[in-house]
Formats: sequence, C-alpha cells, structure tokens
Amino acid sequence: MRKIFYFIICVAASAAVGYYAAEIAIERSVLQSGAAPSEKIESSRRQTNFHGSIPSDTPNLADAAESSVGSVVYVKVVQKARIQAPNSFFDMLFGFAQIPQDQVGLGSGVIIDSTGYIVTNNHVIAGADLIEVTLENNKVYPATLVGTDPATDIALLKIEADGLQAITLGNSDDLRLGEWVLAIGSPYDLRSTITAGIVSAKGRSLPNYDGKYRVESFIQTDAAVNPGNSGGALVNALGELVGINTSIISLTGSYAGYSFAVPVNIVKKITDDFREYGQVQRAMLGVTVTGVTSELARKTGLDVVEGVYVTGVQNGSVADHSGIRAGDVIVEINLNKIVGTSTLQEQMNRLRPGEQAVFTIFRDGKRKELIVTL
Repeated sequence: MRKIFYFIICVAASAAVGYYAAEIAIERSVLQSGAAPSEKIESSRRQTNFHGSIPSDTPNLADAAESSVGSVVYVKVVQKARIQAPNSFFDMLFGFAQIPQDQVGLGSGVIIDSTGYIVTNNHVIAGADLIEVTLENNKVYPATLVGTDPATDIALLKIEADGLQAITLGNSDDLRLGEWVLAIGSPYDLRSTITAGIVSAKGRSLPNYDGKYRVESFIQTDAAVNPGNSGGALVNALGELVGINTSIISLTGSYAGYSFAVPVNIVKKITDDFREYGQVQRAMLGVTVTGVTSELARKTGLDVVEGVYVTGVQNGSVADHSGIRAGDVIVEINLNKIVGTSTLQEQMNRLRPGEQAVFTIFRDGKRKELIVTL
C-alpha cells in the first residue's frame, strides 16, 4: 500500500515539473522575441493549441446554417395516375390489368420572397399535377407554378403565405475557389439536412446537359448532395444564397464527390422574368463560337488563350450590326471575364432583349470595345 502511495506522489510530481518546464520554455522563447510577454505567451499557446483552442481563422459555419436553414423548404409533387386501357381481352375479362398508382416525387426549394415565392428545380416539379410545400416549422401549403425554364432547370412556385423567412441573395460572381459553402435540402426525405464543402470549380459545363439555351456555367462543389437535395440552397459562409443545387455526377445515383448548382445571378434573372413577364426573356447575339485553346491561338496568331473565338456571324444579326466579325475573340461582357463558352452562356443568360452590353474583343492583336444592343 505504501509503495502505491509513493508511486502516485512521484507521478504527480513529474507532471508538475513537466508543466512548469513547458511554461518556462514558452516564456523564454517569447522574451527572446522582444514582444510583450503576456500577449505573446497567449499567442504561443494558441498556435500550439496548448489548451485545445480552435484557430481563429477557422470559418464559423454555424451562423450561416442557422440564418438560412429556415428559408429552405420541402417540396412534394404528385403526378396523378393515368387510367390505362387493358393490354388484352383476357386482362379486361379477368381483371389482370394493374391498378395505376400516383407517382410521388420529393425535392427542396428556397424562399426568395417573404410573400411566398419559392425557387426550385424544373426537374423537381416537371409533370406534377399537385405541388405541396412544407416549411421548416412543418406548416404545409399547396403551391402553384409561376414559371419553369428547362434550359436553366429553374422553376418558380408561389404559396399563399406572408411574413416568411426569405433568404438573402448573394453574388455568385464573388465566389472564390476553395471558399466554404453549405448545401441545405432534404436528401432521402431527411428534411433540413446541412452538408459542407468548398467551391471546387466555377463555370463548369456538363457533357450530358443538353438543350437549347442551356446553362453551362455551374458551380461545382464537394458538399454532399443526394436525391431530394435538388432545388435546395447552396449558401456561403455569410448565409447568403449563391446557387440552387441541381445535379450530381455519379455512377450509382448517389453522391460521389461532385455536385453542381445553378449560380444565383442566373436564378435572379430567371425568377425576375417570371414575375415581371411570365416567361424568360432571352437576348440573342447571332454568333457561333468555340473555346480558345493554345493550339487555336497558335494557328490564328492570337496572343490570348482565354475567351471565345467567333467562328461565324449570322447575317443581319445583332452581332453583325454591332461590328462583331468572324475571327474576333470575345474576352469580356460588361467587364465580366469570358473564360470559355460556358461563361459566355452564363453572361448571355443574364441579359434581356433591348439591353445594351459592352463586349470587349481582341482583333488583330488589339483590344477593342463594342456597344451591343441585344
């Protein structure tokens, strides 16, 4: 018993000696640096996580999640069963024909106006006979479809409610690669689920995303997105909406590390068109283009490897009247850099017929600006 008691005293004494030795070492290194001892000792402790503290530059995503999750809703769509004729006389006679069942789909949406306007994906509500929206407080409302745009995969819903928690709209142009973002939605019917990731790429085009006027400028993130997340919010660290989650790339149908969102700057324009005009207003330019590559630059004598190369101009088009020629390289629209065809599509999707835009081009090695009335 006495030996055990001595052993405990020795362990305690060793720990005390080690602690004070560490304190002396920190203080000595601080004094040698010539800084104020009290401030620098605390700084050294933070840097070495001496007391297990979190570094001050770690983003706090809790505030962003709490401020935005109440603006994300659960969307249920029902497609009524269609009565089908029996396949054969025997099916009709013996009742072998299957009784049709209603088809139910699930997704997410985001409140963008306190008076009940909700944005979601077109593919969430496509073919729906009934649309139902459930708020975070579990109140359920029937929704009407204001407008839908398959090209951008955006749809706008309206519920008869007021005083709703509308999300703050951010600016997707300001997103930086590596910036933290949150994906909020209802994957697999798990409502108000929040996942985190970073911006993996901008201006991303998808090879299987076809259609006229299609958007080809997705935000790519590694925030986990699964079936049911479609139409949900992608928010930045300030809790601002920067995109609408729309698709994933996966061999299994479940999240595999890649998710994509429609930039909020496109969403703003599409939803504003729905509310003001009842349909999307699209500006036309009248050119055929291709991305600028190093090989194309070498063949044509270009000194830039960004932008889009104009391969043809339609006679009588806006581009023709504005002075754009085949062989020009479009590098900016309204001071927004054009990296490739995807960013050109994105910038054109923001513009309406009748608006003016400043096109910056390279021609014969010189930079030139053209005022284009779309």
